[in-house]
Amino acid sequence: MEIQPLKISGAWRIVPQQFADNRGTFLETFQQPKFQEATGRSLEVAQVNTSISSAGTIRGIHFADVPPSQAKYVFCPKGAILDIVIDIRTGSPTFGQWDSVLLDDVDRNAIFISEGLGHAFMSLEDGSVATYLCSTTYSPTREHGINPLCKTIGIEWPTEDRHGNPISPILSDKDREAPGLNAAAEAGLLPTLALAEGFVNGQK
Repeated sequence: MEIQPLKISGAWRIVPQQFADNRGTFLETFQQPKFQEATGRSLEVAQVNTSISSAGTIRGIHFADVPPSQAKYVFCPKGAILDIVIDIRTGSPTFGQWDSVLLDDVDRNAIFISEGLGHAFMSLEDGSVATYLCSTTYSPTREHGINPLCKTIGIEWPTEDRHGNPISPILSDKDREAPGLNAAAEAGLLPTLALAEGFVNGQK
């Protein structure tokens, strides 16, 4: 297992080693000691979520108040999704920037997103399954969203699925009506870099 930092601090790509034979394939999706060695922290799993999405579906951009926010370790056991991490921490040198990892049932990569960061993904195949290991349970009063089509962030969402067929974004009403990045900042919804890093450092 290789754990590689992304350009957004607090986010990593996890590349598992796969073992295949005539029976099928085996891999370690998560291993605490290697995760802790690479990230400097442990992950206490409080909730596991699963979503199943049609091609073109976008879920996010979602984030939660810090503290405690919600760290996420995400992988795709079936299908394919383009997973996005967005730096929404005011005061961060990469504020407003994003990075992506393709999660699918071929390479079987995963992504880890620390507390205080934004998260979204687009499904690239009907029936794509995303599984999230979450550090805290869902708390609707602490959850917020940013419009995933926000032009300030400018995420380059795919226009084709994994088979080359054209797709268009499918959003929930909640995500479609979410504010853009600047409006969320003006409303005081976003965490500061100092607050997010201070909380994360306290988890180490």
